[in-house]
Amino acid sequence: MKHLTQSRLFRLLSIFVSGTFTTLSTQAAPNVVFILADDMGYGDVQCYNPERGKIPTPNMDRLAAEGMKFTDAHTTSSVCTPTRYGILTGRYNWRTKLQKSVLYGFGQPLINSGRTTVASFLKEHNYATACVGKWHLGLGMPTTGGKLKLQGQSKTPINIDWKGRITGGPTDLGFDYFYGISASLDMPPYIYIHNDRFVGECTTTKAFHRKGPAHKDFEAVDVLPEIGNKASEYIKQQQTDQPFFLYVPLNSPHTPILPSEEWKGKSSLGDYGDFQMQTDHVIGQIAKAIDDSGLAENTLLIVTSDNGCSPRAKLENLNAQGHYPSAQFRGAKADLWDGGHRVPFIVRWPAEIKAGTTSDALVCQSDLMATCAEILAKPLAPDAGVDSVSILPALKGESIPAKRQGLIHHSISGHFAYRQGKWKLLLAKSSGGWSTPKENKMPAGSPKAQLYDMEADPGETKNLYEEKPDIAQKLLTLLKNDVQNGRSTPGPAQKNDATITLWKSAPRKKK
Repeated sequence: MKHLTQSRLFRLLSIFVSGTFTTLSTQAAPNVVFILADDMGYGDVQCYNPERGKIPTPNMDRLAAEGMKFTDAHTTSSVCTPTRYGILTGRYNWRTKLQKSVLYGFGQPLINSGRTTVASFLKEHNYATACVGKWHLGLGMPTTGGKLKLQGQSKTPINIDWKGRITGGPTDLGFDYFYGISASLDMPPYIYIHNDRFVGECTTTKAFHRKGPAHKDFEAVDVLPEIGNKASEYIKQQQTDQPFFLYVPLNSPHTPILPSEEWKGKSSLGDYGDFQMQTDHVIGQIAKAIDDSGLAENTLLIVTSDNGCSPRAKLENLNAQGHYPSAQFRGAKADLWDGGHRVPFIVRWPAEIKAGTTSDALVCQSDLMATCAEILAKPLAPDAGVDSVSILPALKGESIPAKRQGLIHHSISGHFAYRQGKWKLLLAKSSGGWSTPKENKMPAGSPKAQLYDMEADPGETKNLYEEKPDIAQKLLTLLKNDVQNGRSTPGPAQKNDATITLWKSAPRKKK
C-alpha cells in the first residue's frame, strides 16, 4: 500500500474535521506547472522509445509512471516561436502576421497586448503567475531614441537602452514574474532579463553561433542550471493559500548544445545525449521542488517539447549509435511529417490522474487554455482560446468530446497539414521543412500533396493522395473552414490577423 503524502494526509484530515467529505478536486484550484523542453524529440524520452532510444531519462520516465503519457500529442508548429504562441494563447500561430520561420532575439512582440493568455486568464482567477526561461515571443526593446536600429549582416542593434523598460513581454501579458532570456541561446542579446528590465548591461560581444551584444559575465553553459534553480526557488516560495501557474520554457537541448562539465560523457552518445540527460535532470529538479514543498497532490505538472529534435543534433550519428530521436516517425524539427511536431506529453496530477496510464487521444499544446478553464469551471471570452479544447476528460480516463474537427499542423516554411482521426493530409510534396528532399527538388509530376493512414503507416511512407481523392478533399474542406472561421472550435467567427495562403509550393516551371 502506498504511503499518503504529507500534503494529502493533511487535506484528508481537514476534510474529516470539517465534517464534509468531497473530492479533492473541489477543495482548491490546482497549481499548474508547464515545462517546455526545446527541440526534444518524441524518441528522446526513454519511456516513449524503449527499443530505439539510448538516452537515459529517469526523471521523465518516473513522472510518466506517476501520471499519464500521451502518445498522440502535437505542437501547433514544428519550430520555436509559433509553438509558444499557440501554448500561451490557445490560438494557432499562423493566424498572426508570422506565417513562417521564427522571431529573433530583437524581434517585436507577437502576442497583442489585448489578447488573453493562459497567464492573464489564470491571474484573473487569483493565480500567482510566473515564467522562467526562454521567452522567444518578441519584446519591445527600449532604445536611446526612436525605433530600434539594426546594423550590418548580423542585425546588431546600435541604440538599445540597457537601463530602459522592456515592453510587450511576459509581465505585460499576465505574468507577475519573469526571469530568463529573450530568445534561443544562439540569438543575441546574451543577457538575463528580470521582469521588464535587463540584468545589467551588454558591454561586450559574444557568439554562441550568432554574434551579438552580451553581458560580460553571461555564459550559455550556465543558462540551463540557472533556469532550473530559479524555477525551483519560485516553487519553494509559494504560499499554500494561493494557486500558482509556472511556465518553464527551457533552453535545451536546443543549440548551442552545451552540457555542463559534470554531464559531459554521461550518455556515451556525444554532447546531444549528454545535454538531453542534463535536461531530464533539471526537469527532475523542478518536480522535486514540487514534491518537497508538499504540493504534488494538487499540482498539474506537464512536461513536453516545443517541436521535434533538430538536425543540428547530428541525427545520422545518433542513428548510427542506435538512438532515433523521432522514434518510429518520419522527419524532425521544422517538418510537416510527424517527427517535426509529435512530441512527448507527460501529465502528472495525483489528485485526478491515475498513475501509470496512457492516452492515445489526439491532443495539441494549444489545449492548455481550455483545460485550465474547464478545471476552474470558468468560461473563456468568445475571442480567447479559439483553437483550444479541454483535455480534462482524457486526464480522467474519459473520451474528449468532439469540439474540434481535427488538428492543423504547420511547418517552418508555412506549409499546412490537417489531421482527423487516422487520416493526415499534407499540402506539400515533401517534408515542408528541412528534411530532404526539399519541395523545389521533388521530381516533376510528383503529387502536389500527401495523404497518409497514420494507424497503418505512422512512418508516412505510402502516399495515398491520388488513390483516395475523396478523403483528401474532405480534409481540405475542413482545413479551409477552420482557417476561414478564424477558429477551429465552436463559437462566433473570428478574424485572422493576416491573409493566409494554404498552398505554399508553386508548381515547377517546365524547362
